[in-house]
Amino acid sequence: MAALFVALIHYPVTDRNGRVVTSAITSLDLHDIARSARTYGVVAYFVVHPVPDQREFAGRVLEHWQTGYGRNFDSRRREALDLIQVTNLDEAIVAAEQIAGARPLVVYTSARASGGIGYAEMRARLEREDAEPVMLLFGTGFGMAPPMLERADLALAPVLGPGEYNHLSVRAAAGIILDRLRGH
Repeated sequence: MAALFVALIHYPVTDRNGRVVTSAITSLDLHDIARSARTYGVVAYFVVHPVPDQREFAGRVLEHWQTGYGRNFDSRRREALDLIQVTNLDEAIVAAEQIAGARPLVVYTSARASGGIGYAEMRARLEREDAEPVMLLFGTGFGMAPPMLERADLALAPVLGPGEYNHLSVRAAAGIILDRLRGH
């Protein structure tokens, strides 16, 4: 079974008007995606952000749960948050390669992408005995900007409901996608 990694991208992402922006790290994204990642056997969860103040904020949240009051308050939360590394995408790919022994296949997720590899096919790739490691990229804001998408090797099909509305939070999308790829 493939080593699976997750990266939450905060730059370059787009805003509602299509402009390239940097989004803020939220405590909810840290906690909820880490908990889903831990549940579904993700090896590491990379929070990708270029702004030092935002990285420091994430560090304070993690410190509270890993070594501060939160450590004793809820050890399961700490166990999930221990998966998080705050970094940039290049460092995340190198770290994943060092952990897994091979460069990960970088797969982006998008609510707007048409086509892309389907969930059954991606799951089958992950379950192969000789599977290559995979890093799933999740975008914040209104999705990853084209320069980030161009860094990926593959696109994953979007999560779609029965109607036209398609604007899940990144936390919900990550949980659904991880369940489709690793759930029982």
